[in-house]
Amino acid sequence: MTEIKTNFKNQNILVEDRNKVTITGVEQVESFNDNTIILRTIKGGMVIKGERLNVGKLNLDDGNVKIDGIINGINYVDKDLSQKGNIIGKIFK
Repeated sequence: MTEIKTNFKNQNILVEDRNKVTITGVEQVESFNDNTIILRTIKGGMVIKGERLNVGKLNLDDGNVKIDGIINGINYVDKDLSQKGNIIGKIFK
């Protein structure tokens, strides 16, 4: 699998009414299910926790992702960790 290097400068998060989130600067979606979405952004790994989460729109060319569901938390993972390998393994250690 070839990795596409993006040149985004900004990484923004817009949460609307705690049930929609738009994130820019996304390089890759590592994994997702109803309760957890793991992304790699230009600022490091990101974990979105919630309920009934759904990736509604994903455009990696623009670095944008829109997520619907109940947002309970958004956390960053150290950028160095995300560049050294699999984010999922680092998060659940």
